[in-house]
Amino acid sequence: MSSADSETGSPGLSPSTTDAARPHDAGLPLGLSGWALILGASSGFGESIALELARRGMDILGVHLDRRSTLPNVERITAGIRQLGRRAVFFNANAADEQKRKDICQHIATETASAAATAAPRVRVLVHSLAFGTLRPFVPPVAADGGLTAADLISKPHLDMTCDVMAHSLLYWTQELLALGLVGRGSRIFAMTSAGGHRVIAQYGAVSAAKASLESHCRQLAYELAPLGITANALCAGVTDTPALRKIPGNEEMIAVATARNPARRLTTPQDVANAVALLSHPLSGWITGNVINVDGGEDIAG
Repeated sequence: MSSADSETGSPGLSPSTTDAARPHDAGLPLGLSGWALILGASSGFGESIALELARRGMDILGVHLDRRSTLPNVERITAGIRQLGRRAVFFNANAADEQKRKDICQHIATETASAAATAAPRVRVLVHSLAFGTLRPFVPPVAADGGLTAADLISKPHLDMTCDVMAHSLLYWTQELLALGLVGRGSRIFAMTSAGGHRVIAQYGAVSAAKASLESHCRQLAYELAPLGITANALCAGVTDTPALRKIPGNEEMIAVATARNPARRLTTPQDVANAVALLSHPLSGWITGNVINVDGGEDIAG
């Protein structure tokens, strides 16, 4: 486990966005405070959420898994957070590894110790945005002549790994944070799901199973954590042009179809999702829990 805390590099604050999804001025009345923990903080949704919550006044704990070649992007993100006057503590580690999770949570307990004397929870926001899974068919594809085509099929290790990383890890992180007293009344838990949780996408079966499981975990956590004043919601973004989407076979067609189907005639952006997380992290949102919330501009209802 290592902390990526360099401040070198040019601090760009967000991916390019349309006018409808541009980052908002931090001087607007939606102010937040405390620490946010982002699992999957170095690209896509996690990056935009980290930067938006920092704009709103939150310090950021980030967990990411990057090789040396992509660490400059992590340094750009942490520099951007610090440029906003907030603290950034990032860990380059596998978020699904049990020992790494325990080590990081212990580090978080030390890092946030100064907040222990306040009534607010030490970790106000937990965001699960891990995108690492296997894209393979369940059975051999059927050819035009009715025969079966040779293909690499999903296996038990593939399915177990995909569901562990993209679904079950949310539960394990929540358990660890709760056991250490790092989350409490007022904490918010968000998990990134997708339309694949309820729609069929070619070769997406393992990830679809993980997303459906993740949504179920959010409902169960919402039910069991309600007496503690902790909320849990899954956020279902519309089709978003992220590195994870680009790994899905047929992604260009998905982008074209989603753009045409969306009532706003554009894709969802990571900034759209970051704006929603900031809004739902406000104390006034405490009665919103146990939901799958679409952040898609109406894409899902239009097709």
